[in-house]
Amino acid sequence: MSQNTPLPSVLLIGCGKMGGAMLEGWLEHGLKPSVVLDRHEHTLPAPHVHARSLTDIAADFTPDIIILAVKPQKANDILAELAQHYPQATLLSVMAGRTIESLKAQFTAAIPGANPTIIRAMPNTPCAIGAGITGLYAPPQATEQQKQNCDRLIRSVGETVWVETEHLIDAVTAVSGSGPAYAFLLAELMEKAGVEQGLPQEQARKLARHTVYGAGALLEQSDLDSAELRTRVTSPGGTTAAALAVLMAPEAWPTTVPKAIAAAAQRAQELSS
Repeated sequence: MSQNTPLPSVLLIGCGKMGGAMLEGWLEHGLKPSVVLDRHEHTLPAPHVHARSLTDIAADFTPDIIILAVKPQKANDILAELAQHYPQATLLSVMAGRTIESLKAQFTAAIPGANPTIIRAMPNTPCAIGAGITGLYAPPQATEQQKQNCDRLIRSVGETVWVETEHLIDAVTAVSGSGPAYAFLLAELMEKAGVEQGLPQEQARKLARHTVYGAGALLEQSDLDSAELRTRVTSPGGTTAAALAVLMAPEAWPTTVPKAIAAAAQRAQELSS
């Protein structure tokens, strides 16, 4: 397919941090005429339009994909409305926790004959600069065309990983969906430590941020395992080894990082109930 072919048309429901991050990337790559449904005002380039309610949307607008990017707790009301307007829709949910079963039950409760195809995705905020990574799951009823449309849309803002079972989306959420915050925290703490070691704030910030950025870029471009890259930077008895002796102590990162990711995965599971 030509790179100039517009991306599938979307009805983006919710344009907060995640929805907005994806929208930025999609607009850069070119969408078929699409609609953003959000209570906050948004200025969109033509032919795209903003709507505050489904009744504001033109009756002849039929999106290729409906993106659910609202808070999980606020999804039920909009699902009932969607069922009335788009009973056979392809829905791409980027909400943490909410299972396909729970979403479909809410959808069909409003319109018993409705038969949506619901695909789940967990993107992350680097989608805004085309550097995202998104885990996706499609149920058996999803067609190849529906999966390809979703994959093409998401690939325009980063990489994709399709998991084989839905429960693995919780693990994706914990590792990559929430993951940028872990990297931001590392940069924040490195900057603070640099200031404590005597560096001016601006220099400490630049050093910390660009180090995190550069290490990430090297990881992306290298075929080497992360552990091997770490080993190559670590001279025996050197400064890096001294720092890693603290970070890799049994009670430090080897314990706290898995605990943090497990806590995020557990919270994703709780949101599904």
